[in-house]
Amino acid sequence: MPQQESIAALAPVGPYNRKDWPHWIDADGDCQNTRQEMLIASSRVPVKFKDTRHCTVVSGEWFGVYTGKTFTKASDVDVDHIVPLAHAHRHGADKWTRDRRRTFANDFENLVVVYDAVNQSKSDQAPHEWLPPRKDYWCEYGRRWIHIKEKYRLWFSSRERETL
Repeated sequence: MPQQESIAALAPVGPYNRKDWPHWIDADGDCQNTRQEMLIASSRVPVKFKDTRHCTVVSGEWFGVYTGKTFTKASDVDVDHIVPLAHAHRHGADKWTRDRRRTFANDFENLVVVYDAVNQSKSDQAPHEWLPPRKDYWCEYGRRWIHIKEKYRLWFSSRERETL
């Protein structure tokens, strides 16, 4: 069960800056960053690359868990952070080191390939503010949200806890 709000969690939080969260890194040095690795790992068919270097995915087949629709162009999908970076920042991660932020931002357990327009509508909202349009995914989304917040010891607001 999500942990209780703490006095420390209610302390003032410094400003969020996406540049403080190194994401889409090439952890294994193969020229494919986290986004590309996610596209490759979650495609239902072998992906096609932009060129022979095999660094950038251009097509594949991805099932959008938020919408229930299938996408074939990499440009139509985003790799979403289940628990958004800005949300994490406001719920305890503002005190993290750059290395810890990098780990969080590139953690496959916190990532999912989704339709880009739906990801943009989500922005940095919590489950009490936004849920995927596909109701069949709500329980899994909630389970993943809780898992990530507990894994990284981020605090839950009372409204967030109620919704979950």
